Amino acid sequence: QVQLVESGGGLVQAGGSLRLSCAASGRTFSFGSYPMAWFRQAPGKEREFVAAISWSGGSTSYADSMKGRFTISRDNAKNTVYLQMNSLKPEDTAVYYCAASKKKYYTIIYLISGYDYWGQGTQVTVSS
Repeated sequence: QVQLVESGGGLVQAGGSLRLSCAASGRTFSFGSYPMAWFRQAPGKEREFVAAISWSGGSTSYADSMKGRFTISRDNAKNTVYLQMNSLKPEDTAVYYCAASKKKYYTIIYLISGYDYWGQGTQVTVSS
């Protein structure tokens, strides 16, 4: 069984920054072999793609509205993926979810259906 635990969410003013972390654990889960991603879901809206990173960390991809503001990274030695969020806007308010795929050595996966494990989510609230 794989567990993903997010942390780092909170309340921040517009223009501020937050760094989300997602720690992965699981006896048979080789974290460094699998792609990871962040998604978010705002109230009344569908869950949407935020950013993804390949198994090695060598490739990353972002939703258009996050490009230049968000940075996804991973530390395979710590089984952790990060999302650095800068220049936050009120429309970034959402629950942010970490996701892991079982597709070994894949690069970037954009679809929700491509991920097999999900964290419980962490709330990010940006005030204007």
